[in-house]
Amino acid sequence: MKNRSKRMAMLGIMTAFALILSYVESLIPFFPGIPGIKLGLANLIVVLLLYQYSWHEALLVSAVRILVSGFLFGNLMSILFSLAGASLSLLCMALLKKIPGFSVIGVSIAGGCTHNIGQFLVAMFVVRTGGLFYYLPALLISGLVTGFLIGFAASLPGKYLPRDIWK
Repeated sequence: MKNRSKRMAMLGIMTAFALILSYVESLIPFFPGIPGIKLGLANLIVVLLLYQYSWHEALLVSAVRILVSGFLFGNLMSILFSLAGASLSLLCMALLKKIPGFSVIGVSIAGGCTHNIGQFLVAMFVVRTGGLFYYLPALLISGLVTGFLIGFAASLPGKYLPRDIWK
């Protein structure tokens, strides 16, 4: 029972951290000139959970974070876009994590790119125009850059914290 309680407490703390990072990101004036591109700071928590726990916990925290932050800082459409991107991203990262040779950074880059692809697919469905394809290269470059930064940041705690702190 103690391990279960510790695990639930840690997941609650990680959800709180993810919400705080979502809020901090909403305060950062980040305008690359392309609408919809964000840093994805809360995805740091998802990547950490994917490596320290499993995809189940990462999915749970990600879904709770998206719903709560969507209602606090966004709207129903932002929740829809975020859920699509996060679902595809987490699926891709969970699969790539199992393949030898993929580092945390590589998995995170793939997650950043597939997150943007998931959001792009929702946009294509909502807008119903092929003109959005001109936007895809910018989204993929953005996913690559932010995925690298998040992956690099996620790789740091494992080097400095004892492994049992997460369990």
